[in-house]
Amino acid sequence: MITELTQAKMMVVEGTLYPLLTRLKNAGYLDYKWVESASGPPRKYYMLTATGSRFLQELGNTWLEISASTSQIMTKTETLSQFKNPQTEAL
Repeated sequence: MITELTQAKMMVVEGTLYPLLTRLKNAGYLDYKWVESASGPPRKYYMLTATGSRFLQELGNTWLEISASTSQIMTKTETLSQFKNPQTEAL
């Protein structure tokens, strides 16, 4: 998981990932199961709970709203900046 997050340009280190997973589990958003591994100790696999799925959907909706608002502000800012200093067009 750390590799995938790093490739996605998210700064995550092992020391922050596992406490975060524990907090999400304690909040009821995640559950986990232990699976025996042929190449070492058992591994813990996390999965979303129904509550976690609903929360993820809410986060996705919030992200879309923030993204749309930001795009709208950026578009207005770009439009306004074109009219802000008409002297620049003469140069």
